[in-house]
Amino acid sequence: MNLLPWEYFWIGFNKINFPDLFDPLWMGSGVLLIVLIVVYVLRTRALHRHRLYLDMWEWIFWSGLISYFLLIVGSIFQFDFAVILVILASGLFVMTWARFRRFPPLFEAYEHQLARQRYLARARSSRPEATIRQKGVRRRGKKR
Repeated sequence: MNLLPWEYFWIGFNKINFPDLFDPLWMGSGVLLIVLIVVYVLRTRALHRHRLYLDMWEWIFWSGLISYFLLIVGSIFQFDFAVILVILASGLFVMTWARFRRFPPLFEAYEHQLARQRYLARARSSRPEATIRQKGVRRRGKKR
């Protein structure tokens, strides 16, 4: 370390200035980008009937895609280290906010709605007569 710690914020993020952080950061971003795409595809296929869960995965996917891609671009074009930190912090903040702050109250309300639907469906089919199809009353003299 030849500079004061706060002076490193305003120099380019490259392998020469940050030998310990450069390769792990851009390689990790690439790996996490691929993992994010695979997990997003798998989860959206599994949860295709639940719109609220799909909305959460959209938030996580787009914030992760933008963040990880910008980290790779920032490494290629040697953005200042402060810009790299802002991209990383804001991307991780949006993903965690969406997952742990924005959607859990909505998930709770959705679970109550699903429980109510299951209860009503069970109540309708609990009577034995509800499962037996009624025969139509035939009138004399008319044939079908």
